[in-house]
Amino acid sequence: MTAKIETRDLSTYYREKAALKGVTLSIPERRVTALIGPSGCGKSTFLRTLNRMHELSEGVRVTGQVYLDGEDIFAPHVDPVEVRRKVGMVFQRSNPFPKSIFENVAYGLRVAGERDRAVLERCVRESLEAAALWDEVKDRLHESALELSGGQQQRLCVARAVAVRPEVLLMDEPASALDPIATARIEELIVTLKEKYTIVLVTHSMQEARRISDQAAFLYLGEMIEVAPTLELFESPREPRTQEYLRGRFG
Repeated sequence: MTAKIETRDLSTYYREKAALKGVTLSIPERRVTALIGPSGCGKSTFLRTLNRMHELSEGVRVTGQVYLDGEDIFAPHVDPVEVRRKVGMVFQRSNPFPKSIFENVAYGLRVAGERDRAVLERCVRESLEAAALWDEVKDRLHESALELSGGQQQRLCVARAVAVRPEVLLMDEPASALDPIATARIEELIVTLKEKYTIVLVTHSMQEARRISDQAAFLYLGEMIEVAPTLELFESPREPRTQEYLRGRFG
């Protein structure tokens, strides 16, 4: 199985405190990798290092390597903006811009310099279709995105992320603030998206990880404790701490 992203001995520090400690992980291409573990174990920090978003916070430094298609994203010649174009992100809470539905999706394309209206319209439609939202909003494209439901707003954020044609999608608990019906739509969407994208998903829901991921990685206190195909990790974990976490002993 081809690795899309590989981390080697990756550590992340908030000033002097280590949030990640020597994490090595291979993330397979066009699969869903779920990161599980208790709050504060480093899952979101790990996610943010994969597209250099940690650099937007003060006092954060990283050691080790992150390879995207074999290239170290921290190499001096690598532009972090280009890394973030290739590695898009969807956050825990939907964050649509106070603009129209159309302009939310077109935003990244416009920033990249696209001005052709026909190209924008095609890409917006394709992105909304990819996010399973087109049929619900095709007659409302010029209405405010803030008028959409929470689940629709989160799918809009997915559409905005895929509009710039990334290769990887990072998802930080994308369904945690949604009701069960909207959560099911997001999970169905993730399963569909992995046909085109490599997906790394942070989730607190063991059921969600089990339902939709191909590989699961358990982090605890900044360390990578165990990585395995999802069903293998859930049904026959090797590490005692993984067993205790899955049994609800802590977290």
